[in-house]
Amino acid sequence: MTDEPKTQLHHRHLEQARAQVIELLTRQAVERELVSKSEGHGGQDAVVSQLVARQQQTALQQRMLRFHPADIAFVLESLPRDAREMAWALVRPERRGAVLLETSDAVRRNLIEDMPPGEIAASLHHLESDDIADLIGSLPEDIGAQVLERLDRADQVEVRSVLSYPDGTVGAMMDLDFLTVRDDAALEAVLRLLRRKKKLPAETNQIVVVDRGNVLRGVLTLEQLLLSEPEQSVAEVMTPNPQFFYTDDPVTDAVAVFERYDLISAPVVNQHMEVVGRVAVDDIVDTIQAQQERDALRQVGLREEEDLFAPVWQSGRNRWPWLALNLFTAFIASRVIGFYEPTIEKLVALAALMPIVASVGGNTGNQTMALVIRALSLNQLSGPLLRKMLIKELLIAALNGSVWGSVLGAMTFMLYHELPLTAVITAATVFELLLAATAGAMIPVLLERFGRDPVLGSSVLLTAVTDSMGFFIFLGLASLFLV
Repeated sequence: MTDEPKTQLHHRHLEQARAQVIELLTRQAVERELVSKSEGHGGQDAVVSQLVARQQQTALQQRMLRFHPADIAFVLESLPRDAREMAWALVRPERRGAVLLETSDAVRRNLIEDMPPGEIAASLHHLESDDIADLIGSLPEDIGAQVLERLDRADQVEVRSVLSYPDGTVGAMMDLDFLTVRDDAALEAVLRLLRRKKKLPAETNQIVVVDRGNVLRGVLTLEQLLLSEPEQSVAEVMTPNPQFFYTDDPVTDAVAVFERYDLISAPVVNQHMEVVGRVAVDDIVDTIQAQQERDALRQVGLREEEDLFAPVWQSGRNRWPWLALNLFTAFIASRVIGFYEPTIEKLVALAALMPIVASVGGNTGNQTMALVIRALSLNQLSGPLLRKMLIKELLIAALNGSVWGSVLGAMTFMLYHELPLTAVITAATVFELLLAATAGAMIPVLLERFGRDPVLGSSVLLTAVTDSMGFFIFLGLASLFLV
């Protein structure tokens, strides 16, 4: 079975699970209503209704118990708020922390808004310190502080340590659950140590090797440990000079290194080269997925923390700024068209053809912009590289403009049998693609230079440029050569 059918099967499973939860919640709501009516009349009907309601609740609890925390999070995010609260009430306290870890920030805030800090702290008790830090960091500051005060003292120390690092750094995402051994230890002693632990941290493919001062010396892979002679020392078989990160390294650097070297885990050190944590591949995958989701929403001006089932007024208000900007840019595009109304009146074919030019330009600009945003996130665009990239994109735009402009010109000639009109739309396509490639490259670069997120609203700005200038180029050429 290939990966794609497995993925489709998993999604179908989640959809079925959500449908079953919704069905059980609906039955439970109906039974509650019947119970409330029966209690007013008393008698045997009330007792029967209460028993049925409890049976429905038990069935739903058992169904939720069989779900993985990530699946519960998916179901909760897919439910309207009233149904979500009913389902959340049925999640066992010891599983709530793991579920909260999998939900989006907006849904997490909705779930915990009525939970007292003590109850939140109790739900986090079963999590690792770095996961607790992630959750507390996503809470409002006052609530997060109250939850932190109610944690065990050992957890408090570790959570405060992780929270002390700025967002976006390796220190803020590192895992505090890792294994270290001394470089002068025998492999046999290391094997005994692992047997006593009985359980290894997740994603463990290597053990960090340190000296007496906890300074990083290398890493000992499980392969080296198992296949070497037990009498050998760790220093004899370990890998010296491994890939590692400082606590203040940007997360984007860690993502790039993991992708480049296919790492599973890597140690994290402070400025004194003392090992303080590690980064595992699951942290990197979560970071990449979160960044992709965030970029996809922010590129069109949406807030990544918006709840799918948030109140209409709240969601609508969140979208006002970019809708206002889009309205303004669309008005500018309409004024460009209005300026050339006499030209359009003389040659009606222009009205049918000009959206094509703008559309092709928008597609080209989005392609270039996606490449530039990715390169910026990986720090691949220094001054000379930016110029080379821009020249390359302009050459590609000139090639595509010539090819597809000729195709569009041929189609125009077949429809209108006007050779000058064919030449104008071909030239307009070339110029529009050159402009779109330039805008697609420079908009995210300029946003970053001015200290803004290069993804935020870049698609809206690009559409404004390609539409307005596409109309201007095409209609301007038409007014010069056709009228």
